[in-house]
Amino acid sequence: MKTADTALAAPHSFVADLVALAKIRLNALVVVTTAGGYYMASPPHVDALVMLATCLGTLLVASGASAFNQVYERDLDALMDRTRERPVADGRMSVGQANTLAAGFTIAGLVLLWLGANAAAALVAFATLLCYMAIYTPLKRRTSLATIVGAVPGALPPIIGWAAARGTVDVVAWSLFLIMFVWQLPHFLAIAWMYRDDYAKAGLPILTVLDTDGRMTGMQMTLWAATLVPASVLPFVVHLTSRTYAVGAIVLGVALAGLALNFLWSRTRANARWLFLGSITYLPLLWLLMAIGRP
Repeated sequence: MKTADTALAAPHSFVADLVALAKIRLNALVVVTTAGGYYMASPPHVDALVMLATCLGTLLVASGASAFNQVYERDLDALMDRTRERPVADGRMSVGQANTLAAGFTIAGLVLLWLGANAAAALVAFATLLCYMAIYTPLKRRTSLATIVGAVPGALPPIIGWAAARGTVDVVAWSLFLIMFVWQLPHFLAIAWMYRDDYAKAGLPILTVLDTDGRMTGMQMTLWAATLVPASVLPFVVHLTSRTYAVGAIVLGVALAGLALNFLWSRTRANARWLFLGSITYLPLLWLLMAIGRP
């Protein structure tokens, strides 16, 4: 008969480890922005089945990228408090098993995008995977500029959605990419400040580790958040959405920039957390405004 202590010491379930390997909660944002890109590119009648295939296919590719990343960074994950319980870092899942799952996720996602949407969506998803794994992931160990590079694959999911809806990617689509690219930088810097001790343990040369007093971090947060204000208006400028969206985007952007400026004035973990919470509130509200304002 199992005691309470035995139950507490029991290993994680395979399903829980699978969810952790695929980073399902984190990749939910990928699904939302992919759906947003598809919706904004669609004609008045949205094909729900194609949209579903696009979102699921993108989720699978993102899950594959997350799994490959955890294999590659298992040594770093084992050093950090917030990641040491990940299945590969903790040894609950072998490298071979994780790589097999990662490959399965990725191939299934690319095939689903190709057959359920079109070749253009699958190609953009594949380019996103390559950028994340072949460029950003190894660069993280070398330079703090990896944060900027990493914002590129993070900004491509709306482009996958756009390509799925139209079969091509035009100039208008890149206004969505730019919003996602710029938004990620204050968002990630807030997270990086909150967990700077963890990143230092792993020896990662990110800005928040190198910038001991946080002044440069705060300046970059504020600069990127301020840049997001004009960037977020671009969908209105290219006639993708309404004037109401533009006004709302400016209000949201100014509020987010205010949170970044607040961190610059007082560089505390609490203020970094406020910026983090503000950033994850900002994004869905912005996409909602955009969808409501679509002609």
